[in-house]
Amino acid sequence: MFALVTLIVTTQFSEIYPLLQRIIFGLTVSVLFLAAEILREHIISLASFHGKSTNRTLTLYAFGGVFQENRDILDSTQRPLLYAARFLSNLVITVVFYGLYATFTNADSFILAGMAQWLTFIYFLIVLLHFIPAFPLDAGKILRMLLWRSNGDYYKATYTASLIGWATGLFLVFSGVLVFIISQQWLISLVIVFNGWLLFIAAGNTLRKVKTLRHLQGIKARNVITRDYPVMGQKVSIGELLKEHILVKGWPYILVVDDTKLKGILTLSQINTLSYKRWNKTTVGDIMTPSDKIKPAAPEESAATLLEEMDLRGIDYLPVLEGDKIIGVAARSTLSNLVKIRAKFSV
Repeated sequence: MFALVTLIVTTQFSEIYPLLQRIIFGLTVSVLFLAAEILREHIISLASFHGKSTNRTLTLYAFGGVFQENRDILDSTQRPLLYAARFLSNLVITVVFYGLYATFTNADSFILAGMAQWLTFIYFLIVLLHFIPAFPLDAGKILRMLLWRSNGDYYKATYTASLIGWATGLFLVFSGVLVFIISQQWLISLVIVFNGWLLFIAAGNTLRKVKTLRHLQGIKARNVITRDYPVMGQKVSIGELLKEHILVKGWPYILVVDDTKLKGILTLSQINTLSYKRWNKTTVGDIMTPSDKIKPAAPEESAATLLEEMDLRGIDYLPVLEGDKIIGVAARSTLSNLVKIRAKFSV
């Protein structure tokens, strides 16, 4: 998108300015567009995940960001308001840039007015795009929410809305090509094709994820856990842990406990962040992920929920508790293998 905006602004800006200057104008518009998108998504992130301990993974597309979500985050009375705010935020940004355009025009600052005009035009197109009820566009998210409330099936609602998004993206790509063939308007065609391609990719990613989760939907957490898991106290040094356990027994993770009560989890990736000089000076409790940031699962939870939680929090292992008692650990590798097997047998 950065390259596309630069190209369009450079070629469409008034030719009374030298080429190098028009390129600088295009780069400036691209930077301002990217900055506005990042600021918008940051504000929405703070509102959406307020009070929730997640890694807030975001994929940023030209039409906006797509956060890693799960049902716990979506199942909220505030969600319709957040969707409405997200939907209206692009309109607000459009009005702001139009106000800047009018201000610069009145001040005879035609270069700044021209750049503000392009940003207004870009965001106006984004506003129109989000009226399409295709996930992950804003109207598509609202559609997914309505479908979910109607049929009570989160995965089916997400799959349907994403399928509409995938088909819409494909339609826009072919429409853009057709527009170019008929009218030879390369600028309009390129914008349509590009946005259709992005929507096709974004919706396709969600479709693949939902297909994976639906394979696990009927499986309980107690059926996929391992009951043989390593445990360790908080005060053990990393050097001792490596020398006497990990390098001898090959543990990929450790549950950190205090009198059988879960305190956190430590993985090899966390240990790898330490230099070897700090191994004997750092304890397990210093670098573990605390239990309040893990959100342990219950035995009757769906295996699909476990995988969603792992994705949301950026972890590969999830403890499963019955009350305060640890009964096992679910691993991402186990869930991935189960998905492959069930897909092979069309389950």
